[in-house]
Amino acid sequence: MDLKGKKIIVTGADGFIGSHLTEELVVRGYDVRAFVFYNSFNSWGWLDHSSAEIKRSIEVFPGDIRDPYRVKKAMDACKAVFHLAALVAIPYSYHSPDAYIDTNIKGTLNVLQAARELEVEKVVHTSTSEVYGTARYVPIPEEHPLQGQSPYAASKIGADQLALSFRHSFATPVSIIRPFNTYGPRQSARAVIPTIITQIAQGGRKIKLGALTPTRDFNYVKDTARGFIEVAKSEAALGEVVNIGSDFEISIGETAQMIADIMEVEIEIEMDTKRLRSDKSEVERLRADIAKAVRLFGWKPDYGGKNGFRKGLQETVVWFQNADYLKMYKADKYNL
Repeated sequence: MDLKGKKIIVTGADGFIGSHLTEELVVRGYDVRAFVFYNSFNSWGWLDHSSAEIKRSIEVFPGDIRDPYRVKKAMDACKAVFHLAALVAIPYSYHSPDAYIDTNIKGTLNVLQAARELEVEKVVHTSTSEVYGTARYVPIPEEHPLQGQSPYAASKIGADQLALSFRHSFATPVSIIRPFNTYGPRQSARAVIPTIITQIAQGGRKIKLGALTPTRDFNYVKDTARGFIEVAKSEAALGEVVNIGSDFEISIGETAQMIADIMEVEIEIEMDTKRLRSDKSEVERLRADIAKAVRLFGWKPDYGGKNGFRKGLQETVVWFQNADYLKMYKADKYNL
């Protein structure tokens, strides 16, 4: 699909990945509508921190992904939809699973119904590597069995299957992008990399973490944003699920040590039981098989492998060390 000259909407544009994707779309000259979560502060989330030029170039549409009428109104006249709006914090899903069903499944249904009725030309639905659960084998291809090891993962499996059902039942032009563990500037401290960086940047040397042995395939946000755009443009990706990853896995403990090395400090890691998942809920190993993305539309990570990961971490550390951004994080508090 050629995105030029067509109105594009990004749901969840106020969030971590959504704001980076929105900016990249604008930089490429696309006509972008940003669907942000309505609030009484008139905040656009992370888009408030975009350049003046970016903010002038986007149409901001506040609403709630759970409201089918507002979603359809937001999508009116749009030919492509990047659906990122979701609740994503795994620990919070243990406390409030109902909110994840409403937001992640019902919200996705609202987008799909509107896309069908408005005859949208492309829907890119956002999945997550969490749907695989602990890897039974690596690298993980898209055909790997799905396992909901948390309410969050279960809600995303449901949303993914709903998206595919619209493709099968109504020929809705859906593609599913499945990013592995995205990291980078603006990420919430509920995620492990910002947790480590902010604790160190705010003077901590005894770093509180949960499990250290699980491995993750960390994917830099610039690569993730580029993956979204390539999936949207690709006709071959219609009806397909496509992994986006770095082709590299590393443990949480090793990641903490790499960050400490980049920030030139010595750290001691302390186990914090509040940060542990239950044994059967913890995903022990993730590593993406990205052969399908390479085959369908030639996507490869610019920040792949160990060296690419270190480069991405360096850029992330620089952002978090900016005092204006660092003060927005409460490193002494555990984020659910």
